[in-house]
Amino acid sequence: MHIRPVPFDHPDAVKLNDEVQAEYDLRYGDGGDMTPLDPAMFAPPGGLYLIAYDECDRPVATGGWRTQDANDEGYENGDAELKRMFVVAEARGRGLARRVLARLEDDARAAGRTRMVLETGTKQPEAIALYTSSGYAPCAKFGLYRDYEDSRCYAKPL
Repeated sequence: MHIRPVPFDHPDAVKLNDEVQAEYDLRYGDGGDMTPLDPAMFAPPGGLYLIAYDECDRPVATGGWRTQDANDEGYENGDAELKRMFVVAEARGRGLARRVLARLEDDARAAGRTRMVLETGTKQPEAIALYTSSGYAPCAKFGLYRDYEDSRCYAKPL
């Protein structure tokens, strides 16, 4: 596997984003994540977007982080928010998400961020298992979905 930084609007990123949105819609029946995202949010040094490619150079996993600081949505100064973590079905179970996550944490730490945060949902038990086994703990809710019953927020000091 090769993990490469790409812009959030790269064609492979758009393809994987469409796939993750379809999966969110399948699990939650709500059309996908409505959080407004702009490619500039993932541009270094204030963020990073990664894609993992398999041995045939097919995009199979993705994830990014973006800078967040204290605001009325419940973020704290120094936050790096994890977004669009996803592995295509045929590539799951190979540790790709864990590798992408580690790279994102390292990059956010190097950029001076002090805490990685993420929001997921109760209908994504494999995501919750990945994050809790990677040192993330439940935290105060934040972001667009902070008032949703199915929403779960996690944080990890960097």
